[in-house]
Amino acid sequence: MTNFQCGRFRFPMTGPKARPLVMGILNVTPDSFSDGGRFQSLDFAMTHAERMMADGVDIIDIGGESSRPGAPALPLQQELDRVMPVIYALRDCGKAISIDTYKPEVMREALIAGADMINDIGGFGAPGALTAVKDSEAALCIMHMQGQPQTMQAQPAYADVISEVAAFLEQRVKDAVAAQITPDRLCIDPGFGFGKTVDHNYALLKNLRTLGERIGLPVLAGMSRKSMIGQITGRPVEQRLAGSLAAAIAAVAHGAMLVRVHDVAETVDALKVWQAARP
Repeated sequence: MTNFQCGRFRFPMTGPKARPLVMGILNVTPDSFSDGGRFQSLDFAMTHAERMMADGVDIIDIGGESSRPGAPALPLQQELDRVMPVIYALRDCGKAISIDTYKPEVMREALIAGADMINDIGGFGAPGALTAVKDSEAALCIMHMQGQPQTMQAQPAYADVISEVAAFLEQRVKDAVAAQITPDRLCIDPGFGFGKTVDHNYALLKNLRTLGERIGLPVLAGMSRKSMIGQITGRPVEQRLAGSLAAAIAAVAHGAMLVRVHDVAETVDALKVWQAARP
């Protein structure tokens, strides 16, 4: 893929201008595992978004429903009430706007409001999801998850985590292409922490390039502040910056072209230094 089509934006994936993209997390939820409740009001959300823009973010990912392990499902109208004002407020900010949702109704409304990307933890498997997005120019992030947020971390099990995650993503990409969605709008996410043990997560991290090359699409990695970092470092969620930066660098070194993070300024700086030091 030469360029990644992301709504109003086209990001180079190959050539001298290609570089890893930083997706900044903007949770407008009261119960997100890391920053729940901090950016619920529109004013606070806008202030945080403006800080991320100043810090060099490429894509702002707005989420209205927590997908932390054990999180209950959120009613449709409540999710719309949380995310739509933020999308409308940010749509002309000069950065690509992503919506983190698995509900086709939210996808439709977000696209009407000007969203450039749909980031779906359900891999666009909900009835009507691909129909909701196919006629837009928005990018689609297809993620793997074993189980549902309520139960996904109970007993994750795979015979071969790499091949099983790859097979799922490969099939969902085929389904998207069959729905007449062009491949330049697609990226894949192995779903770190979504129905995986710490060993599963690090096996996937080491094999991101294999996943991307097998499927032929850019890989997005979202590990920021997650338990896979806490389990290695012994740090609580508010002390996982160093581990999160290491995970982001490891991800791009292993082939990821997008990293989804809480700490935009630090990640942007770390990636600049990593790029300058590349052989």
